[in-house]
Amino acid sequence: MPVHEFKVEMSCGGCAGAVEKVLSKLGDKVEKVNINLEAKTVTVTSNLSSDELLAQLRKSGKTVSYVGVKK
Repeated sequence: MPVHEFKVEMSCGGCAGAVEKVLSKLGDKVEKVNINLEAKTVTVTSNLSSDELLAQLRKSGKTVSYVGVKK
């Protein structure tokens, strides 16, 4: 299953919580989420496309950009 990495403008735990909340709405379509607040990165293990994940992440109201698939 691919691991997608995104840069997300987050500055606090509330920001990370908002990101986690929008991703949780995808239910079992997302296997794992890892949020690194310090590095401002979010990695998502999912079979969904990067575009689908990007659209969902943007619902958090944060500025999001796609980095790529982690090897």
